[in-house]
Amino acid sequence: MDLTVNGHAVYAHTGGRPFDPTLPVIVLIHGAGMDHTVWSLQSRHLAHYGRSVLAVDLPGHGRSTGAPLPSIEALADWIVALLDAAGVAKAALAGHSMGALVALETAARHGDRVESLALLGVAETMPVHPDLLAAAALNDPSAIELVIGWGHGPRGHVGGAAAPGLSLLPGGRRLMQRARPGVLGVDLGACNAYVRGGEAAAAVSCPALFLLGGVDRMTPAKSGKALAAKVSGSEVILLSGIGHMVMTEAPNATTDAFAARFSAR
Repeated sequence: MDLTVNGHAVYAHTGGRPFDPTLPVIVLIHGAGMDHTVWSLQSRHLAHYGRSVLAVDLPGHGRSTGAPLPSIEALADWIVALLDAAGVAKAALAGHSMGALVALETAARHGDRVESLALLGVAETMPVHPDLLAAAALNDPSAIELVIGWGHGPRGHVGGAAAPGLSLLPGGRRLMQRARPGVLGVDLGACNAYVRGGEAAAAVSCPALFLLGGVDRMTPAKSGKALAAKVSGSEVILLSGIGHMVMTEAPNATTDAFAARFSAR
């Protein structure tokens, strides 16, 4: 689906079914340096079980034009502009890593537009090592290697894909290599600078699911649990042996969790 948001062309995958804004809508928000394809299995399932899906490419990512936005707050406001462009009054939001911060901040800033949340690979703050920030800013390939290596749990380092014929690390590496120059650096900078996680969590008034990897080295599960404790009535699911790339390392568990909470039929 092609949209125009703030004067720029934006692409959103709809899960293989036409987008219908009269159905319950879920927006899937990817992480730093990635695009809508990380949600391939979840978007298709949700679209075939009563939801309208917008697995979006954020500005400057994937097939969306424009420059990447430099802050989580700006991205949160952009999500509301996306909903406006799609004719959607209220939606569920699911986000991974940077996308989880965006979903959280959107719910805090624009609570009347958010039905519920699912947050994967999330923590109150996401500090990025200065060497990684510098490498990403210079488009050094080592930045991708660091993100992909640290982002996957043990199974990912020996193949580990649930889909036959796929391998998680090479697939993740190729995904991030597709990003435009400079995008990863901007995204990591936005994560590093965001300090409102605790404040935003306390302001969330909708149901929230935290789907956490038990061996996540980038946003450790204990940090995700601490953030969940600040969201009234939140639910936590801990996935044993799973790293930061929750939806690709544990696609079936992620889809099952989404189906239990977001399927409309």
